[in-house]
Amino acid sequence: PSTFILLGIPGMESNLHEPMYFFLCMLSVADLIISTTAMPKILSIFWFHDRKIYFEACLLQVFLIHSLCSMASGFILAMAFDRYVAICSPLRHSIILTHRVIRNMGLAIVFRGALLFSPQPFMLRWLPYCRTKVIPHTYCEFMALIKLACTETQICRIYSLTAAFLTGGLDFMLIICSYIVILYTVFHLPSKAARLKTLGTCGSHVCVILVAYTPAFFSFLTHRFGHKVAPSIHIFVANVYLLVPPMVNPLIYGIRTKRIRE
Repeated sequence: PSTFILLGIPGMESNLHEPMYFFLCMLSVADLIISTTAMPKILSIFWFHDRKIYFEACLLQVFLIHSLCSMASGFILAMAFDRYVAICSPLRHSIILTHRVIRNMGLAIVFRGALLFSPQPFMLRWLPYCRTKVIPHTYCEFMALIKLACTETQICRIYSLTAAFLTGGLDFMLIICSYIVILYTVFHLPSKAARLKTLGTCGSHVCVILVAYTPAFFSFLTHRFGHKVAPSIHIFVANVYLLVPPMVNPLIYGIRTKRIRE
């Protein structure tokens, strides 16, 4: 319900027709589809012990989860760019981030996610599987399926690392760069009150960054390098990475953003 409220409020309130809230709506849509893609199967596992999934449905789940997580990361980066322009070039904010630019940025983020991760289902489809058909996860994940293949998968692993870097990794580095410039600008403001007020406009976004990227990077690292990490930790972190951000993001913006709260 909180996600639907976030989607509806900017449409009903004309004073929220600003870039930050448009990007927030885009992020909410991505979060909603991610949850809808994963939650039904997760609940069926725990409620009905239904541990089977058709291979085609599994491939579709792989594509949707990875591409939508990439899109969510892109929307968080777009929100960081909005904060950068609003704080570092406030007089040019409305000139730079026009409705057309916002629409094109959203389309570019969606296209990037779909393009980078569309090869995944085909790569998994072509692999031979001669080991167990059980994956230690509550949803289909690319690297979990790769480990079941009985052939050389180095190309698939390189592709996975490259796609991960070009989405989450690159987005995170650009977000860090934008906040370095933001902090430099803020600490050169004349008064402490102005500095605190300006930093306050970034509070919700920083919380969303921490919620999204902390479990994402931990999950990524444990998958590829944490061979001694207990499987239960893998599963727990993967579920946190997938399910917690869509649940927490609307609460963060609903509670911390005064205009949405009002």
